[in-house]
Amino acid sequence: MSVLIIGVGNADRGDDAAGALVARRLRGLGLDAREHNGEGLSLIESWTGAQDVILIDAVLTGAPPGTITVWDARQAPVVRDAFRGSTHAFGVAEGVELARALGRLPPSLTIYGIEAQHFLPGHPPSPAILRAVEEVARRIAKKSNSLCAFA
Repeated sequence: MSVLIIGVGNADRGDDAAGALVARRLRGLGLDAREHNGEGLSLIESWTGAQDVILIDAVLTGAPPGTITVWDARQAPVVRDAFRGSTHAFGVAEGVELARALGRLPPSLTIYGIEAQHFLPGHPPSPAILRAVEEVARRIAKKSNSLCAFA
């Protein structure tokens, strides 16, 4: 079983880079991880045919910056407000829920949210985000390696 890893984010908007940075870190570890801008409709297309999808994005839930939250998107609707840092009117949460309504969710969809602090254009990610990026990459690499061991 292969895992499709999608890191959502914009590297030029501070903490919004979180998902993209995780994807880059995973590629550095030899895993196939894609970067995506977070536009909902193309996100659905990107996972079409995949069985196990891991998606990483910056979120705003009110938790301390760098907090990692994991959702099983097959079990419950995605909280739209958590993804309000997106510049897309139709972003990750809307894409996931449209895919659910259309029967186009992958059999497994795990979302890692990294609590953001700022989305300032031209600014680097905050230190808390960079620490969380390393932790999420470590968790996903561990999960991906164990899944591949049984393929």
